Amino acid sequence: METQTPVGHEVLGNVVLAPAVHRLEVRAPRIAAVRRAAQFVIVRRGPGAERIPLTVAAADAAGGTITLIVQAVGKSTAELTALAPGQMIHDVAGPLGRPTELVPGGDAVVVGGGIGAAVVLPIAAALHAGGTAVTSIVGARSQPWVILEEELAAFGRVVVCTDDGTRGRPGLVTAALADELAAGAAATVYAVGPVPMMRAVAELTRPLGVRTIVSLNPIMVDGTGMCGGCRVTVGGEMRFACVDGPEFDGHAVDFDELADRLTAYRADEALARSRLGGGDS
Repeated sequence: METQTPVGHEVLGNVVLAPAVHRLEVRAPRIAAVRRAAQFVIVRRGPGAERIPLTVAAADAAGGTITLIVQAVGKSTAELTALAPGQMIHDVAGPLGRPTELVPGGDAVVVGGGIGAAVVLPIAAALHAGGTAVTSIVGARSQPWVILEEELAAFGRVVVCTDDGTRGRPGLVTAALADELAAGAAATVYAVGPVPMMRAVAELTRPLGVRTIVSLNPIMVDGTGMCGGCRVTVGGEMRFACVDGPEFDGHAVDFDELADRLTAYRADEALARSRLGGGDS
């Protein structure tokens, strides 16, 4: 009997970084060869499954692999984080989006809130490779949720903040950023995380005139701008995060609109996750 070749992209490793946060190493040689910082892929676990946009946190062009960091917050992401080495992801499409803008001149601070640390990691790596001095600020609710501290340390100084003070300095990432700004350590700030965090960072840097770039994650389906699900308003104009972004000027983003769009399907997501946990189809 003829053996069929498995279809898709093989999962080579699955490591737990924090509660519900996994690092997947996936075989995707074509993407690994050309991907650049800030670009993402859209993955589909199997035929008919939800399409999920994920930043390529790292890539090994020689080995033909990419690193995806996934937080299980819904049914589809829970299914991804449950994959064992040797299992397949049916589709991995990309790289998509525009590469990060590496602003020349001066030092840079990258700010990652929660899973946002996975998005600022390749940005920090690209800035460092270009000769920019990088300070990374990562925030989490508590010590178990701090991720990628060691990886970011390869590119410069790292400041860890936790809400409860169990790791690093207590408090919000904006307090740590305020100290860096007061010391004149940032000509450019890159911020990725929850909408309230990115908004707070933008408002902190606005009066100082510090260039601030945020990476947005609105609802995204096809990754080509055709569906219109990822539209955002930037500088009073409609833009599409998948093709015009994901990075935008943080001082021009309509964060109110972005927050509203991100909660549009919250009830549906909760229902799907409850069915997954209960074993319903």
